[in-house]
Amino acid sequence: MAAMDGTVASPGLRTGVPHPGMGFREFVAIIAVMMMANALAIDSMLPALPEIGHALGTTTDNQQQWIVTAYLLGFGAAQIIYGPLADRFGRKPVLLAGFAIYALASLVAMFSGAFGTMLAARAVQGIGAASTRVLAVSIVRDSYSGRKMAQVMSLAFIVFLAVPVVAPTLGQVIMLVAPWRFIFLFLAAFGAAAGLWVLSRLPETLHPEDRMPIAPGRVLAAFRFALSNRIAVGYMLAMALMMGGLFGFINSAQQVFADTFAAPQLFTSIFAAIAVAMALASMLNAKLVGRFGTRRISHGSLLGYIGFAVVHATLALAGHESLWSFALLQAGMMFCFGLTGPNFGSMAMEPLGHIAGTASAVQGFITTFGGALIGFFIGQQFDGTTAPLMLGFAACGVLSLCMVLFAEGGRLFRPRQGA
Repeated sequence: MAAMDGTVASPGLRTGVPHPGMGFREFVAIIAVMMMANALAIDSMLPALPEIGHALGTTTDNQQQWIVTAYLLGFGAAQIIYGPLADRFGRKPVLLAGFAIYALASLVAMFSGAFGTMLAARAVQGIGAASTRVLAVSIVRDSYSGRKMAQVMSLAFIVFLAVPVVAPTLGQVIMLVAPWRFIFLFLAAFGAAAGLWVLSRLPETLHPEDRMPIAPGRVLAAFRFALSNRIAVGYMLAMALMMGGLFGFINSAQQVFADTFAAPQLFTSIFAAIAVAMALASMLNAKLVGRFGTRRISHGSLLGYIGFAVVHATLALAGHESLWSFALLQAGMMFCFGLTGPNFGSMAMEPLGHIAGTASAVQGFITTFGGALIGFFIGQQFDGTTAPLMLGFAACGVLSLCMVLFAEGGRLFRPRQGA
């Protein structure tokens, strides 16, 4: 149903009840838990990568990065499937299937005896988690739009970004009392518990009139629409580049602390501090986005991100990097990332409300799969210094700015109606 200004109203806006039977706080909480499934699957095992690699016969430290990248590739690739399924069958049944796959794959990974089996299980685990990414965005877009959507995503990001603060420490604690395999047992239990919460509490948010049959012509038409809107494509590619820098950091973070700075014991605490900077930025965004709009905040923070990255790369190339300069500058970059990510995502989805499931799938596929490949390339350049990582951040930031300029017709900070 089109509003008088030409925008598409969400089911929540049409009915006045965005998510019947569930209050706003619980809605934000369940969206956050959906997003947590992905972060937990990545960050909880970062401290365990050397032990996993040793137990499963890897020959180089860089090879261990595949444990992260295999998951990300499965996570990114499967999103293209979940979108049409969610638009046809509804959000809830598809989400429940995803959590079931996530939990079962975690158990397979737990019992893996070979590196290849582990990578296969991680890819399938990512396939299951992909449903949470597609459905989180789709469910929010079903219920809200504009600055309110950005606010909901930012509030959910507060919880989501708390995961990198505690997940590496959680993995480390599990390894102190049990073998690394119990990390995967924890992930299986989390997936099962989250699925039960969704089953018992989450209403179906897809409006009946927005259900889309799985007809190849119609699905392709939705894909074409999602990939032809200038704003959606520009911000989607900008986010893919930003995610590439982030995944490059996640891939090589443990090696940076262990090999570059010879301080593996500080990995979890400094990684957590950097994640706190992202969480604080997301909290700030939730408070400010309604006043200043998504464009002013995200464009300014992107320029800040590039500034931090260039300074950091210059310092690394000059050979003056220290553990503390790394931590402070990285925290500055991640603070800027936290002000950019939720706003880029909201702006990319804003023109696509009537095909939210398919659009979320297309954007999730490109941002995650593309970001995973970029991040893996950056991570594989690790040479014992932070220079390759910082050059990767700087390049991703500059290219992301180019995509934003493409989306906005060469102008920054220009607010549009409602954003």
